[in-house]
Amino acid sequence: MSDWTDGYLTDVEYSHAYNRELNPLAARLALLEAGLSSPRFDTACELGFGQGLSINLHAAASTTEWWGTDFNPAQVGYARELGASSGVDVKLLDDAFADFVHRPDLPDFDFIGMHGVWSWISPENQGLLTDFIRRKLKVRGILYIGYNVVPGWASFAPIRHLMAEHAALSGAAGGGKLNVLKGTLEFVERFLATNPVYRRANPMVVDRFDGIKGKDPSYLVHEFLNGHWRPSYFTTMVEALSPARISFACSASYLDHYDALNVTGEQWALLQSVPDGPFRQSLRDFMINQQFRRDYWAKGAARLTHLQQVEGLAAERVVLVSQRPQVELKVKAPLGEVSLHAPVYDPILDLLGDHRPRSIGEIAKAMQPRNVTLKQVMEVVMVLAGAGHLAPAHDDATIARVRPAAGRLNDAILERARSVGDTTFLASPVTGGGVAAPQLVQNFLLGHRRGCRTAAELAEFVWQNLDAQGRKLMSQGQTLETREANLGLLTSQASAFLDERLAILKALQIE
Repeated sequence: MSDWTDGYLTDVEYSHAYNRELNPLAARLALLEAGLSSPRFDTACELGFGQGLSINLHAAASTTEWWGTDFNPAQVGYARELGASSGVDVKLLDDAFADFVHRPDLPDFDFIGMHGVWSWISPENQGLLTDFIRRKLKVRGILYIGYNVVPGWASFAPIRHLMAEHAALSGAAGGGKLNVLKGTLEFVERFLATNPVYRRANPMVVDRFDGIKGKDPSYLVHEFLNGHWRPSYFTTMVEALSPARISFACSASYLDHYDALNVTGEQWALLQSVPDGPFRQSLRDFMINQQFRRDYWAKGAARLTHLQQVEGLAAERVVLVSQRPQVELKVKAPLGEVSLHAPVYDPILDLLGDHRPRSIGEIAKAMQPRNVTLKQVMEVVMVLAGAGHLAPAHDDATIARVRPAAGRLNDAILERARSVGDTTFLASPVTGGGVAAPQLVQNFLLGHRRGCRTAAELAEFVWQNLDAQGRKLMSQGQTLETREANLGLLTSQASAFLDERLAILKALQIE
């Protein structure tokens, strides 16, 4: 191969993204809810790990042995530095897929994951990965794959093609990819402003384009200017993955498990009129105009009996990761904003409001006096988890075992946050993965670790760090020029941190 990148962009680093679907704990809950068995996740692999945030968080906050590869050297370098800080022996390689899949030192895996990668690589590499899954995923093992799909990309795919063609033309004249992206976005905006027939035939394209302009430029370069890009129909994915001897298990998006949030009654009736299988999944994608699927696939997953499913779900633990008063009883879904049933949701949220992990069985038992069934409890758990308010939780023994490594990783992330704000997640030994924490929250947490206890002390701690770097805060689009103005805003935000965020971080054993 003359070009070691094989069309994949390496001159612009990918964003520091975290994907919770790659957390085996998240997979176990989804599989159980779907009535399927879940393996012990002793070994796992992430293909195309980007900056390595997900793989490092999951390696530090679990007992799973993780392997991964990404052939962007700059990204691998950062991922290795992050991994070394935790002290966990996570295997982070910089092999191209053609080399990685044939390494003789790889173990067989209980879990293999890739997010977005499939849609951006060549057909040859897709074939290599399919064969790798066939050979290295254990029987009963789970594959996670997130990928672009039709029909959600159907109307916008021509714009992506136009962007790639314009970028290729502009790039030939020189200039970095980020500058090329800027010029390409401006060109497409001018094109749409001419009101072409294409725009009139696809009226939602303008809103879609306006929506992408504010996204992370690194993401946009990889999504729109990459050498390979092809969204798939679900049935096409089934065909592509069939040589790996795996089958679709369930969606990794918890909200997808509840049709009432996604399709109308008439649509549901049509779905039920066709056999359960690939065609039904594809038909559902058309009904909700699916753009990106997050799926778990299994190599021979066993279907559980009703008793096995009930007992398995009862043993699973969850924890509230949002502040109780800020959990709105509404959820955004394909059908729009859906209101949740307060008499069922409120008492469960109240029970979980202390942010202590509880088993689903424990929750169900506490709800019995209110005549709330286990089925209703499961719906609450899945919907709140899908909305980001709940997360699956380890047992106490595992939490104690992984806490030191998660703490060391967090130490490194917090130190980085003093000057760089690109890593916005911390490792929780409770959830086995990442918990969102923006740069300012991380700086407050660092200050609290160093003995600052009041809002004024935290504000002063952060301000001293900002001032030493010649940096100032912004408010309502304006730079705050004076020390007093910066301290005033910081003190207000520090008060909110102490009142709202700190207790949750402590409960998740991040503090």
